[in-house]
Amino acid sequence: MSESAVVAQKGSYKVEVEAGKAYWWCSCGKSGKQPFCDGSHKGSSFSPMKFEAETSGIVGFCGCKATGKAPRCDGSHNKLP
Repeated sequence: MSESAVVAQKGSYKVEVEAGKAYWWCSCGKSGKQPFCDGSHKGSSFSPMKFEAETSGIVGFCGCKATGKAPRCDGSHNKLP
């Protein structure tokens, strides 16, 4: 049986990122530092996803963890019950 990610929020997290900097997106939904990893996935089948910002600006990181374009939001939260 595979684990399911926790829906941290139904919507994206708008975060200002800095060009050249790496960010670790939480894929399990359990992190207390959403949308980024705080190690809460330990002991599960989840692991964080590295996002390297190519340009500085606002990025919409997925909050529902159901996106098809991880770690970015693709609107999948609109299809959740």
